[in-house]
Formats: sequence, structure tokens, C-alpha cells
Amino acid sequence: MSRALPVALVQSAPHPATAPLTGFAESVADLVATFPQTRLVALPELHLCGTEGSPAEKAAQLEASAEPLDGPRGKMLAELAGDLGVWLLPGSVCERGEDGALYNTALAYGPDGTLAASYRKVFPWRPFEPYRPGDRFVVFDVPDVGRLGFSICYDAWFPEVTRHLAWMGAEVVVNPVKTTTADRAQELVLARANAIVNQVYVLSVNAAAPDGAGRSLVVDPEGLVRTSAPSEAETVLTDVLDLDAVTRVRTYGTAGLNRMWSQFTEDDAPLDLPLYQGRLDPGRWRPATDG
Repeated sequence: MSRALPVALVQSAPHPATAPLTGFAESVADLVATFPQTRLVALPELHLCGTEGSPAEKAAQLEASAEPLDGPRGKMLAELAGDLGVWLLPGSVCERGEDGALYNTALAYGPDGTLAASYRKVFPWRPFEPYRPGDRFVVFDVPDVGRLGFSICYDAWFPEVTRHLAWMGAEVVVNPVKTTTADRAQELVLARANAIVNQVYVLSVNAAAPDGAGRSLVVDPEGLVRTSAPSEAETVLTDVLDLDAVTRVRTYGTAGLNRMWSQFTEDDAPLDLPLYQGRLDPGRWRPATDG
């Protein structure tokens, strides 16, 4: 049975934190009506937490918009996913943690109306972001399709993030972004590089102008760009991910050659990794295959 996942990446300007969520719900419903085969809808980083004004005003708006995951915003998102029967990845939100701190948290709601996964950004863009770092990597399963993992924006600059997600069994890495700066050009390279060295799909969905530089894209497990937004304008990218392609590439190699996940043998000695005060153990070097 084919492990196909029809997706829609929404390159859009942020929804104002002060605006009612009914407008967001209506736009997602319209999208699903327009692309009825869509099973997963993904939006940019902090899409529901758009801020305006001076730095102080933006900080105040973030504080005001912060909620625990089981707050009114979370309940509305869960209900929306359930009503539409899709996987809803509404970007990341400003989460008020149980410790009172702010977290930049990506969410995945299942078509049954439940929160399937939440991931707190491990590498906030310092010194510009006020969020406390998360402390774990997160993957989640789409039944009968495969396993997905989250990274958020600047996380993509740290290869440890995507490598751990792939090792945890992720076949697709969803990377919501809100990049306005010139380094979007480098992020496009990183999306392809992370896909290549981990043999995973990478979905990099950026905000549109004026709050983002756009150029969202879908990259396949060999690093080939399947579809991309050519500019910063609002748009929707649609694609059908064939997760069997991940199995094929890992079995036969990238370009029929490179099989990094099969590099080591049982006779190889562990390699010390001084940077991490740990080691690379051949006995642990393979992606998870548990369902």
C-alpha cells in the first residue's frame, strides 16, 4: 500500500495576535475545500502570533497572546482539525509554559481533533527571541503513512536537530519559518542539505511579505526540490509526498550510491565525540523502525 501524504504549505503573512481566530479557521476551511485531497496543512512559524509596532509593543503583544496549550486557542485548533478531518500544523505559537516562561512551540493536531505533538524550539534565535529553549526532540506518527518530526526556523542551522529526528524515525521534517532577512538564501541550502544527509523530506514553510521572505519549498530525500515558491508573495504549495521514497533511498542509496545509515558494521569501534562528551556507537546508528 502506497504511503502517500498530500500536503499543502501555506506561505502567508501572520494572523494578528489580537485578531479573532475565526478568520484563520475560515481560511483553513476554504483551503481544504479548494484542495479536497489534502491530508496535512502546514503554516509558518508564529503564524497565529503576528505582532506590530515598536519592539516594546511587539513584546507586549506576545505576552498577551501567550497561552498554555490547553487554553482557548488550543481547543479551537483541535476542534478545527477534527471538523475538517485533516492534520493541522498551524505553525508555532507563543506558549505560556507551566513554569510561566514563553516558548516558541510547534503543534500538530490530528484529524480526530486531538493534539498529537508539541515541540518547543530548542535553538531560539538569540539575542532576538525572548523564548526559553525546549529540551527535547519530537516526532509523531501519521497512521498508515509514516513518522514526521518538527524543527523550527533556526533549528535548521544545527545539524544535530534533523539528525536526531531522522534517528528517531522521522521520514519528513516540517520546518516552519518566519525569516525576513537575507539569510533565507542560506536556509534554502540548509533545507536541501538536511534532506540529503538524513535522507528525509524537508518541508520549509516561511511567512510571506511583509513579515517574511517567502520562498517556501518541499525537498525530497535526495535533496531535489519538488516544488517551491519563487517569491515572497502569499501562495499555497501543494504536493504529494511518497514516503516509500525514503525507504527506497535508504535501501539503495542517494543517487543509487550513498547509504549513510548503513555505514557501520558490528566490528567497528565506537567513535568518541568530545564536543558532546559522548560517542557515536555503531550499535545505535540506524533510524528507528518502530511504528
